[in-house]
Amino acid sequence: MNILAVGDLVGMSGLKKLQSELYSIKEEYKIDFVIVNAENVADGMGINEKAFDTLLKLDVDVITMGNHTWGKKDIFKFIDHEKLIRPANYPKNNPGKGYNIYKCKDKKIAVINLIGRASMTVLAENPFIEVENIIEKIKDDVDIIVVDFHAEATAEKIAMGYFLDGKATVLFGTHTHVQTADQTILEKGTAYITDIGMTGPKNSVIGMDIGVSLKRFITSLPEKYKTAEGDTKLNACVFKINDENCKVEKIIRINK
Repeated sequence: MNILAVGDLVGMSGLKKLQSELYSIKEEYKIDFVIVNAENVADGMGINEKAFDTLLKLDVDVITMGNHTWGKKDIFKFIDHEKLIRPANYPKNNPGKGYNIYKCKDKKIAVINLIGRASMTVLAENPFIEVENIIEKIKDDVDIIVVDFHAEATAEKIAMGYFLDGKATVLFGTHTHVQTADQTILEKGTAYITDIGMTGPKNSVIGMDIGVSLKRFITSLPEKYKTAEGDTKLNACVFKINDENCKVEKIIRINK
């Protein structure tokens, strides 16, 4: 089985890039299951109904979120859709779900979304304790466990990798929008990468307009962010999983 994880969609240009590339990527890498982080797809802040419907038409299997989950009010119209998950360690009374179980090629795949706490502005429960509780609950009922850890600090992501080694099949990071070159299969078999990158404006500051970003850094004055324009790129990872033992055999980074 081949699982494709696509880095954070930034703006509608990121969504259009996914539309233009997804079919060929699925053909080239014989993709069976697609996970897309879409918490920045609507003007860099959240997801709206138009983008959500487009992703469904693309046959994306799972849409994960992050710190901008509630950035657009549209999300409350479809928050309970089976293909949409938000960070599992959000407060318990939040709408939506933090994980779901899907079927693909006679396998049950659990996808869990988490958010980090180091250098993040979201009040969330401890992701380590939350994911441990979820895995303990579902481990006997699934074949593959994939975790999208939406976090800022590389140390927190790396620590989570070691914490879940042998417990999860795949742990990939999102949020920083810069693809890292540290993909590896850890000692106990868990596939790990600190960040899979982003899909959106190429000439930008992690997807945002360069001029606006520079003004904020140089002057320290408030300036409303806006997504950049121009050429786009797509970052993703393919996790090639052995159908017999459900272990990852190879990790392939994609940068288009």
